[in-house]
Amino acid sequence: MPDSPFSFILSATLLLVTSTASQAQTANVALQQPATAVTAERQASLRTELPFDDDRDFAESQRGFIAAPDYRQILGPAGNVVWDIGRYDFLLQDQDYDSIHPSLQRQATLNMNYGLYEVVPDLIYQVRGYDLANMTVIRGEQGWILFDVLLTRETAAAALAFVNQQLGERPVTAVVYSHSHIDHFGGVRGVIDDEDVQSGRVNVYAPAGFMEEAISENVYAGNAMSRRASYQYGNPLTPGPLGQVDSAIGKALARGSSGLIAPTIVVSDDFEEHTIDGVRVVFQNTPGTEAPAEMNAWFPDHNVFWAAENITATIHNIYTLRGALVRDALSWSRQINEALYRFGQDADVMISSHNWPRWGNERIQEVMRDQRDAYANLNNQVLNLANRGVTINQMHNEYQVPQSLQQSWSVRQYHGSEFHNSRAVINRYLGYWDGNPATLAPLSPEDSAPLYVEMMGGAEAILPRAQTLFDEGRYRLAMEILNKLVYAEPDNQTGKDLLAATFEQLGYQYESASMRNAFLTAAQELRHGVAAAGPARGTSPDLARAMTTAQWWDAVATRVDSQLADGMAFKINFSTPDNGEQFVIEMRGGTLTNISGYRADDADASITMNRSAVDQVIMGQATLASLLVSGQGQVTGDVDVLQQLASVLVEFDPVFEIMPGTR
Repeated sequence: MPDSPFSFILSATLLLVTSTASQAQTANVALQQPATAVTAERQASLRTELPFDDDRDFAESQRGFIAAPDYRQILGPAGNVVWDIGRYDFLLQDQDYDSIHPSLQRQATLNMNYGLYEVVPDLIYQVRGYDLANMTVIRGEQGWILFDVLLTRETAAAALAFVNQQLGERPVTAVVYSHSHIDHFGGVRGVIDDEDVQSGRVNVYAPAGFMEEAISENVYAGNAMSRRASYQYGNPLTPGPLGQVDSAIGKALARGSSGLIAPTIVVSDDFEEHTIDGVRVVFQNTPGTEAPAEMNAWFPDHNVFWAAENITATIHNIYTLRGALVRDALSWSRQINEALYRFGQDADVMISSHNWPRWGNERIQEVMRDQRDAYANLNNQVLNLANRGVTINQMHNEYQVPQSLQQSWSVRQYHGSEFHNSRAVINRYLGYWDGNPATLAPLSPEDSAPLYVEMMGGAEAILPRAQTLFDEGRYRLAMEILNKLVYAEPDNQTGKDLLAATFEQLGYQYESASMRNAFLTAAQELRHGVAAAGPARGTSPDLARAMTTAQWWDAVATRVDSQLADGMAFKINFSTPDNGEQFVIEMRGGTLTNISGYRADDADASITMNRSAVDQVIMGQATLASLLVSGQGQVTGDVDVLQQLASVLVEFDPVFEIMPGTR
């Protein structure tokens, strides 16, 4: 059988560590503009309006500091820079930057924690500033219990080595994954290996549903998520006052290798007590909050509450800009309330997987109540407005966080924002349609924009008007007409440059790191174009093995071009004898489906291949065809159906155009 394009290089599970345009960091940034007088005046006003006299966070973030390493970079085995906290040292200059929202600059400075901190004497420690998340280290009777193990093997290994250097060498006796996002489990192979787990020396704990959610969230729309993540996290931006400054819950994402070791103990009950290396822990499952599979923890003998990523030093994303299922703000609030009344009444310390801890029961209850109320208000007030006729296209301009909550630093909009979160809530309940038939099946922007531009008098009328609006600081109005112009005339570089300058000023003004990054990244691409993608990264072996065969076939199905496939009709039996699975793969109606546990008597072809070989396809190391040719699988029947399937599979562009005229 000749080789074919039948392959599925699934980099989606590594979307958080993959920069689709890292080369753009070396792009000419001479066209970047400083804050305008309008933006500077706005920032100056905010410095007087916000509660900067409440500096408790600074004391809490530094409490228990033990030591910082003598290096600012963490290197990979090839000498590549995996992590560089030094890129953000401009935040330590005690200088106000008009190009950064004052509140976001405050948060970004607080996130400059770097090193080892003692949270509870002789019991709980944290390594901060080694990655987006924290590694929490608990002294058990025999060794270290690690809560969350960072994003990459390299940063996790460096963090554990620094702990052992400062506190004395001890073995790892347990690992706890708080939830199913890769920045909390991806570094596991930097601290333990398979033999540690198989021998029983180390147990790995995770919440119910962890394995399914750890893989599935980023699989089916993985290419789009990866591209959009570059906007949310500002991957192409150079760190600095005019570029990327923070990611709200940490500085940025490390760029190393990630893996996964499956949990040995799954916490399935709502509340479940375990004794881990002599330490009593009560886990609280909180599904449907910050992650579909997530759990808090309570240490009853020490009155310590671990809030996972459900309570951090910011309002989180109900809708994350990279793209994900909309989260349930009301459920999130209820789970915090449950923790508040079950554990918070007695808690003396509250820690989480990002930012810094809180001490003292009054302070802990204050933060827990503020977070509970912020998510509940978001849910309830959006529904209040929706029930009065406010639509999804108006909600972000109507919803306002209550003034009392705006005075609480812990619920400022650094990660999520009232703009995209409020629209997410109404979308969750009512969907994307605003009720106006004109928006039910609208023209695509590139189709509608030429009419708008024509009716406005063309580029000759739009550009001077947009420049006037820009000069007056009316950036959102300038954006409105420039966006139409750029869609109508994607090669109009003057229009793109002015839209970029407009995006830039809006980015400087936004408190949300996600929104800042999105606006500044779009501005960079409008000026310089989309940078070419780096070398394709296949899925890691751990994540490939963790993906179910059904998930893989589902993901292959997303690559089928239905128009090309319409009219095709075939069935394939697909068996993996090393794990006893069998599937029927059917093409019909321009759609590829699969079902597990069945064989078709009338299959056109049958493929037998060990699941361990399929892993090579998932990792991008081989194609199905090449494995069959090499004898790592067998095919019987009409092999032409495989060629038919290959002929309708689309190879996704990892750096597809987002803003018009940037490719």
